[in-house]
Amino acid sequence: MTTELVAEAIKKAGIAWIGAAGGGPARGLWVMPLDGALIVVCGLGEQAAPGLAEATRAEVRLRGDNGGLILIVEAQVERLTPGSEAWAEIAPQLAGKRLNASGTAEQVVARWAETGCAVLRLTPTEDLVAAPGLPSDSAAAPPRETPARIRVRSPFKLHRARKRNL
Repeated sequence: MTTELVAEAIKKAGIAWIGAAGGGPARGLWVMPLDGALIVVCGLGEQAAPGLAEATRAEVRLRGDNGGLILIVEAQVERLTPGSEAWAEIAPQLAGKRLNASGTAEQVVARWAETGCAVLRLTPTEDLVAAPGLPSDSAAAPPRETPARIRVRSPFKLHRARKRNL
């Protein structure tokens, strides 16, 4: 497996399945590729990524052009601190690309700093967890339990269509 494939997959990433190394299941998170790394924001009012802000390593699953999983790579997690040079450079770029954000990019960055949201830089290490020999099954897991999964009855039908015999 070459680092060119990893770099190309990161460059094209808009979403990645990320899980803290040794933690819970990987979650689909919106990411911004930047200089060979992935930038992620999580926390209050943003994406939920339990354990990722405190982790030092993460497992990142990236997809290819056809939408399927092409590689799983381990990444070093670095939390950017508000007021640092990296924060001042990266957080406004991330806020500018954040869809449906309320307010300007400066306001979003200020909110992230006030609420303690984690802006993380995930830099791939040389360790590939998996590559071309990926599993042939879908690796789909059953949906997690959530209060949002409530069974509803079938919708009301106003008219029944009759079949005509011609």
